[in-house]
Amino acid sequence: MPIYQAIVLAIVQGFTEFLPISSSAHLFLVPWLLGWPDQGLDFDIALHIGTLAAVLIYFFKDWLQILAQGFGLNYGHDEELKQNPKLLWYLVLASVPAGLIGLKFKDQIETTLRSPFVMGTMLILIGILLWVAERYTSRLKHIGELTLADTSMIGLSQALALIPGTSRSGITISTGLFRGLTHSAAARFSFLLSTPIVAASGLKSIYDLSKHGLTEGMLVPFVVGIAGSAIVGLGVIAFFLKVIRKHGLTPFIAYRIIFGIIVIALAFVRSRG
Repeated sequence: MPIYQAIVLAIVQGFTEFLPISSSAHLFLVPWLLGWPDQGLDFDIALHIGTLAAVLIYFFKDWLQILAQGFGLNYGHDEELKQNPKLLWYLVLASVPAGLIGLKFKDQIETTLRSPFVMGTMLILIGILLWVAERYTSRLKHIGELTLADTSMIGLSQALALIPGTSRSGITISTGLFRGLTHSAAARFSFLLSTPIVAASGLKSIYDLSKHGLTEGMLVPFVVGIAGSAIVGLGVIAFFLKVIRKHGLTPFIAYRIIFGIIVIALAFVRSRG
């Protein structure tokens, strides 16, 4: 893999993983549009590791407090987290649906559903869902007020993100808004909820890699993929949390719908060619 391609894809992963615009769609569509070959398993693993590093570094203090409180220890200074000592177990339960469905339908997700038509359609549909959530929800609850019912619904919705083009953050944030969370609380919980899934995916990928080792010539792109996606991801998390407080989801809604229309149009043109 050329280094410039590794840099571009690492930046794409870092930007899109944490914004509600679908990283899976962009990582498929960017090479598809540019005529690049598939980046392969090795590079996908690098991107998973970089993404995991970004979310763990940014929310390190949150996770320490959540873990401590989950086991009955008084640790940390975040007042909202202190109001929800069961949050660790809510996060564990909310992670189960996506994990089970991902294992059950892994082959279909990686083959049949990886279609530009599917991705374009999901970009538009979830964009509309985000618009409805933005327009018709009360958005009053903070993360300390999350209930088991709230987290269960968000966890179930996360399973839909296995369909390429959906966006894990997009579907979980919109569900959080429908459950009455503020923009900040919905985004924060979405990022926390991503950690177990991203970690499990990364560990599984590393295990697969350990069985055959890195492909020859992939060491430098592998390192670039980890570093690039982690650094960009850290900046994007901070950027997104600021934007969503001031402007809500409107910029991302518009982007999803416009991009989805372009993807479907291009797919149609290419299928006729």
